[in-house]
Amino acid sequence: MDTARTLILIAATITAGLTSGLFYAFTVAVMPGLARSTDKTTVETMQNINKAILNGWFMLAYLGAPLFITTALILHATDPDTRNALLPLAAALATCLAAVIITARINIPLNNALEEAGPPEHHTDPTTTHTTRTTYEAPWNRANTWRTVLTTLTLALLAYTLTLH
Repeated sequence: MDTARTLILIAATITAGLTSGLFYAFTVAVMPGLARSTDKTTVETMQNINKAILNGWFMLAYLGAPLFITTALILHATDPDTRNALLPLAAALATCLAAVIITARINIPLNNALEEAGPPEHHTDPTTTHTTRTTYEAPWNRANTWRTVLTTLTLALLAYTLTLH
């Protein structure tokens, strides 16, 4: 059972780290880079990213993190010798789920609205593309910053849990 707990905790830490790193990359590089771009480029690029990111590798990390953290929490709760890990694991699960909720309630609806706006080349009025961008960009960035902070906390809590383990 100790090997299973260790492997699940490692899987939780890796998937949380991958997710945190992805959100961090958007916070510090992708979105600041797009902020320097035209409205058309920003809208078109984010539409393309939103389609490309829906793949198995992303889903493995994004959905794997809360699944592995939950499993680690259950496995640690069943052994009196590893109960010192319960508080950081519960906190890691809470921060991870908070990031998932932000994604579901803010980022995904914004991504869907961006897609529904259609390709920028179909906009006859340039102000339409500008409005699409400004309606999307600032709230998406705020939510992503929160996701970055929360998933980084998740990763830190899991790293701490590994030291307890």
